[in-house]
Amino acid sequence: MSRKPKIFISAGEASGEHYGTLLIPALRRLAPDAEFFGLGGQRMEALGFRRVVRAEDVAVMGITEVILHMPRIYREYRRLKAAVTTENRAERPDVAVLIDFPDVNLSLAKHLNRAGVPVVYFVSPQLWAWKKYRIREVQRYVDRMLVIFPFEETFYRERHVQASFVGHPLADLALPVVSREEFARESGTDPSKHLDPSRQWIGLLPGSRLKEVRLNLPEMLRAASLLQSQDNYEFVLPLAATLTEEQRAQVKAMLSEDPVLPAGLRVTFTSDARATLLHARASVVASGTATVEAALIGNPFVVVYRVSPVSYAVAKRVVDVPHVAMVNLIAGRRAVPELVQGDFTAENVVPHLRPLLEEGEARESMIASLREISGMLKAEDNEGGESAIDRTARITMEVLQENYSREES
Repeated sequence: MSRKPKIFISAGEASGEHYGTLLIPALRRLAPDAEFFGLGGQRMEALGFRRVVRAEDVAVMGITEVILHMPRIYREYRRLKAAVTTENRAERPDVAVLIDFPDVNLSLAKHLNRAGVPVVYFVSPQLWAWKKYRIREVQRYVDRMLVIFPFEETFYRERHVQASFVGHPLADLALPVVSREEFARESGTDPSKHLDPSRQWIGLLPGSRLKEVRLNLPEMLRAASLLQSQDNYEFVLPLAATLTEEQRAQVKAMLSEDPVLPAGLRVTFTSDARATLLHARASVVASGTATVEAALIGNPFVVVYRVSPVSYAVAKRVVDVPHVAMVNLIAGRRAVPELVQGDFTAENVVPHLRPLLEEGEARESMIASLREISGMLKAEDNEGGESAIDRTARITMEVLQENYSREES
């Protein structure tokens, strides 16, 4: 490639930045002289990415925070817009990769399209669940939609969007190599509270944000107390890397501050969710990315979720999906139990989880379903066994080359 490609990337959330840090080296292997700039985090910057806008300056959560920071967010957005719509053709990007973050990226797609910059959208916004009216923006302004769930490809193609299922990046990860004994020794901060490898472990995964943890963990712990009163289980609770040290301390305090929980409840904290899912006999998992990880690792689990009453009332009116858990949407059926909002009680969790702890048809049937779902998360037509990220990079470069050809014709 004789030209020096200018590649714009917009990744405004933690998950998007993670994919961005994987995508930049994959693109650089195909175009060693490429320049990368746009919206991203510090890890992308460390790879030579020029940050027009910092991800930490726009990634706020919740309507109150959005309103409070609106002037700053709008200011940063205008900087992004200026970077992609400059009249100086030499400074304008040759292709743009927008990663998730639809509230910013769908608007950016319009400006990029009008500036003549081809748009690749990686990790689809969940338009199939709600805000289906925004499909018109995708149809008009996105050149290629690269999706990570198989049913999304059909959704977009039926609506005349050029979409490709590239596979889920998590499906390309090898299983954790840490042994059960090593994981037990490394767990917890107090040697007296290390996990006992001879006992059965149950994973408790309440979510990656403090608000989620506060809503989901108390009922998980009450279910754990019911199970421990009947059997000799230990419970493993991985703390997400997204939590600050202060927030982690708040989570740990939930065990001592809940008057309902027995004093002898054995809960061990760890930082490794994937190793937890590998070595736990079964788990209770809050709806989200962790359910996909559990499916890929093959750990039987029950999906739970609780939001505020107002959020739930709104979601009931606007969200149109047959299942809450992503793994059930992928399977097209209820492959794992879902306990949501009022149905999420300790008394309901225990009878759904217990059959997954014991040898028998329920456990074996779920393991088989998870194996099937895991296979569905890998793109069947990947060339040469390429990863989801490598495939995304290849398609991006194909779109860029098509743009060059149009300009030269």
